[in-house]
Amino acid sequence: MVRAGLRPGLWRRGPVLAALALLLGLVMLLHAGIPDYGGLGSLVETFLPWFGLFVPVLLAGALWRRSASAVVALLLPVIVWLSLFGGLLGDKSRSGGDLVVVGHNVGAGNSDPIGTARDLAASGADVLGLEEITTRAVPVYEKALAGAYPYHVVLGTVGLWSRLPLSDTRVVDTAQDAGPLGATKSAADKLPSNRALRATVATDRGPLVVYVAHLGSVRVMPRAGFWTDSRDRNAKALARAVAAERSGRVVLLGDLNGTTDDRVFAGLTSRLHSVQDRAGDGFGFTWPAAFPVARIDQILVRGVEPERSWVLPATGSDHRPVAAAISW
Repeated sequence: MVRAGLRPGLWRRGPVLAALALLLGLVMLLHAGIPDYGGLGSLVETFLPWFGLFVPVLLAGALWRRSASAVVALLLPVIVWLSLFGGLLGDKSRSGGDLVVVGHNVGAGNSDPIGTARDLAASGADVLGLEEITTRAVPVYEKALAGAYPYHVVLGTVGLWSRLPLSDTRVVDTAQDAGPLGATKSAADKLPSNRALRATVATDRGPLVVYVAHLGSVRVMPRAGFWTDSRDRNAKALARAVAAERSGRVVLLGDLNGTTDDRVFAGLTSRLHSVQDRAGDGFGFTWPAAFPVARIDQILVRGVEPERSWVLPATGSDHRPVAAAISW
């Protein structure tokens, strides 16, 4: 008598579920090889962690169909997902830190910039990098942050506020260009063209170079698909600027409009590492603020060690602020 667990029927059931499980695993495993036609590759990589949600769905189907082959096939996506994101599940934060940095896209449509400024000042940050600052909001932030941050610079839509002296501030050329043909311009598109700056912060441990950047928007367009041209061009230009940077200690605070899993950021992530990967707790999603599904606001560093990384509570912006404590 053949035992029930070895009955051939259990392995023949659910071939479609088994095939879907294998396909899911291969998509996650080979995501870098997915053609970026119509932005498909970037779209998959932006939401790659969420592909893990298909595993329990397929498992429920496999158990309902009593398909041994589908259950075994599910081992592939489980192993791949854990290899990609398992390290983010634990808390890697440590105590200490010489400097706290915060980055925040304050939002062109922010209806409460004063409240946002108060929240940021209360975060205890030593250095604040703000993106998407409208011309009208600049004096609001300058006044609200003046007491806590005596040094600041605003160049275009990005600004840097610091408790420590700043020097060598300059615009970073990120090769801005027009949006997709036929696209409706948002409030952010109508902002001044400069979206990145570089400055040196004088700390008691030596100079720290800080970049603040806001890369181009991404959109889902009927003809262009997942349109990322502007962002991709900005990312490559910013990567060139970082590659030419001579300082050994660098911090990048920015709304990159993409996750670090996206292939377009390889030029940055090969030279800088994410504080969330080394000192975070969880995925640290930042957008949209009401229900974050992706971490598109980043803190990347070189030459300093992240001790803690966290996401601050929502402000009046559609992004959540990101923070990190770094040490020498």
